[in-house]
Amino acid sequence: MPNTAVIQYTTKPNAADDNQRAVEKVFAELAEKTPDGLRYATFRLADGVTFVHIVQIAEGSDALSSLAAFKEFNDGFQDRAESGPRRQGATIVGSYNFLS
Repeated sequence: MPNTAVIQYTTKPNAADDNQRAVEKVFAELAEKTPDGLRYATFRLADGVTFVHIVQIAEGSDALSSLAAFKEFNDGFQDRAESGPRRQGATIVGSYNFLS
């Protein structure tokens, strides 16, 4: 059974676009490498500074943490963050063509 988590944080207003670019690099590397056992989505909320990541990863997989772009994202995170990250485990109750 995969592990599912929801991660939410707020960036500094002047760092939100940089954060989005860092996230986009992660997705570009994922598209290039197409790792198995990973479902991942990131949302930038309407306030422009809050980001929500939803990740579903197979038990024991390092498909996300092994990416160079993800390491780069994490290395600069504290400089971009205003608050968070808040990580919570989650259980899918229902899904339609999304992380199922």
